Amino acid sequence: MSAGTVSSPSQPRSFTFQRLLLWAALGLFAVYFLTPLYVMLSTSLKDMDQVRGGNLLALPSGLNFDAWAKAWGTACTGVECNGLKPFFLNSMMMVLPAVAVSTAIGAINGYVLAKWTFRGSETMFAFLLFGVFMPLQVVLLPMSQVLGWMGLASSIWGLMLVHIVCGIPSTTLFFRNYYVGLPQELVKAAMLDGASFWQIFFRIVLPLSTPILVVTLIWQFTNVWNDFLFGVVFSGADSKPITVGLNNLANTSSTVKEYNVDMAAALIAALPTLFVYVVAGKYFVRGLTAGAVKG
Repeated sequence: MSAGTVSSPSQPRSFTFQRLLLWAALGLFAVYFLTPLYVMLSTSLKDMDQVRGGNLLALPSGLNFDAWAKAWGTACTGVECNGLKPFFLNSMMMVLPAVAVSTAIGAINGYVLAKWTFRGSETMFAFLLFGVFMPLQVVLLPMSQVLGWMGLASSIWGLMLVHIVCGIPSTTLFFRNYYVGLPQELVKAAMLDGASFWQIFFRIVLPLSTPILVVTLIWQFTNVWNDFLFGVVFSGADSKPITVGLNNLANTSSTVKEYNVDMAAALIAALPTLFVYVVAGKYFVRGLTAGAVKG
């Protein structure tokens, strides 16, 4: 650059044909994936006359929440007509403790396996990984026997225990891989200062774990809430989760198939996970990439 020449500030990149094509492709993909959600929402706000006589993609003539009210409180799910409310409450009672306990145990396991290695720790971690990749159908029979011996069969507590046990391998994997990237000098310096095992964990390691903590909580909440296999196998008549209730509602025979009620019920079942991803989705992505580069 010659003397006296003043560099101009960087200009934004021009809106080229390639960028236009990229945005168009992304827009088409977004429309493709959001269309089912739009159909579900619009159908749930229509009455049956509009559903039968209108177009699938047509907007509802008005905001009609009758289908939502029926799906929540009076829709039949087999022989009972109490809607999804009891199933929703069962899922909340089961999901929150299961997610909290499995995440806490996974954090402690990951801390031990990453920062307090001992003879056989790698072998123990390898065995834990079997739980991540093992087909869930394999554990149905032995888990049923264990729950029977413990007196927890067909109960919310038994279903909660199943999700805690099956969630520990994944949570341990997440936390262990994240903690490996934390400087070992932090732990050694704290040990020289006389800090104990739990003091190091709660005062040093845990405050640095926010990204992976958010990832694990979202991952566990989504998996446990959306689970159907364990819910239908290990629950009883009064402890069925929301996924089983939704299945029963959709498959209950009646004289008239009420598609608007079915769509409203599906949205009610999906609302908690949608809310979690809308509120904390950006933190989920940040947490996934936080441990990718070790410094």
